[in-house]
Amino acid sequence: MAGRRDHKRVLIYSHDSFGLGHLRRCRAIAHSLVDADSSLSVLILSGSPIIGSFDFRSRVDFVRIPGVIKLRNGEYVSLNLHIDIEETLAMRSSIMRHTADIFDPDILIVDKEPVGLRGEMRPTLDLLRARGTPIVLGLRDVMDDPSALETEWERKNAIPALSDYYNEIWVYGLPQICDPLSGIDLPKSVRRRMVYTGYLRRNVPTAAAAEALGLNDGEFLLVTPGGGGDGEGMIDWVLAAYEHNDKLPPALIVFGPFMLPELQTAFAARAARLKNVHTITFEARLEHLMARARGIVAMGGYNTFCEILSFDKPALFVPRTTPRLEQFIRTQRAAELGLATVLPDEHDRSPAVMAAALLQLTQQKPPSAVVIPGLLDGMPSVNRLVQKWLRESRAERPRLRARNG
Repeated sequence: MAGRRDHKRVLIYSHDSFGLGHLRRCRAIAHSLVDADSSLSVLILSGSPIIGSFDFRSRVDFVRIPGVIKLRNGEYVSLNLHIDIEETLAMRSSIMRHTADIFDPDILIVDKEPVGLRGEMRPTLDLLRARGTPIVLGLRDVMDDPSALETEWERKNAIPALSDYYNEIWVYGLPQICDPLSGIDLPKSVRRRMVYTGYLRRNVPTAAAAEALGLNDGEFLLVTPGGGGDGEGMIDWVLAAYEHNDKLPPALIVFGPFMLPELQTAFAARAARLKNVHTITFEARLEHLMARARGIVAMGGYNTFCEILSFDKPALFVPRTTPRLEQFIRTQRAAELGLATVLPDEHDRSPAVMAAALLQLTQQKPPSAVVIPGLLDGMPSVNRLVQKWLRESRAERPRLRARNG
């Protein structure tokens, strides 16, 4: 049946235990793929509790698997179901394998986690490997501090999986900015499978977004902590700066859907007392607001970084340093290259220091002032790579698997 059908299928796995990063990256890739190829359909496996809040292009759909959340002590628990985590993971793994079996993809793209959350992808990887289906691991530009990542991947037994399952590893960045697997002792055969695509360019969605509360284009600063689950420190610091200096430019703060309601309420009450600060909880089409903003204040997650580059906006980053150094590493490198400025959250959060940084942001040059060849070539590169694998007939794939294994 698979050999006779005239349409192509891509399956994308995103574990999505918390936050928006993995989902938004996978969704952007899926949209780019179907825009480039009218005979292609994409199905996303996701545990995101808010995936239904986003719009999806025609020929892009998703399967929502039971959600999990990672506690501060590192343990996972079921997000909404009152059942044991092992039962939740067993359900997730079964749903994913059965979906892959019936959907029968022509290529599988796994986002970030080589064997999935707690190894939940292994049955699906085994199934598709036996069929000769190309399997690709997609990595953001920065994973974590090398020593921390090595320890984590050894514990997960992830490094052997790179050899056992993956035909290629796509890095959504550039080697001159960062090598996400730096410091990890990888077999040369795995290193040869790494392909740097460039960063993933974003576009303004065609669907309209909510109005930015009467704020004029090019005049306001957009403050966004992404999903918002760990962004209270940055929001508190920005509000303190506006309470300290009422001459700062207008600001729009987007809390994010995962910020605790009580924190949102407290922050909104503070903002209501300030004449030039506005707040909203969530905007699924945040790209509209980014394109309209004068500058952006953010923590430095991968998707926000791509959007800042894409819309060519001056940016001030306030990266987190726990539980991962990912944001800190990315934003420090961006600052070294002149793409943005960084205000590390490592001192007493002086309101005057933040106020000065916000004023400086209004005079800052955009990222395009620095020329880095291939910086935003990620989407065309991914499209070309997918088409390369799709051109391989199903009959040729077992031989290809043997050659690359």
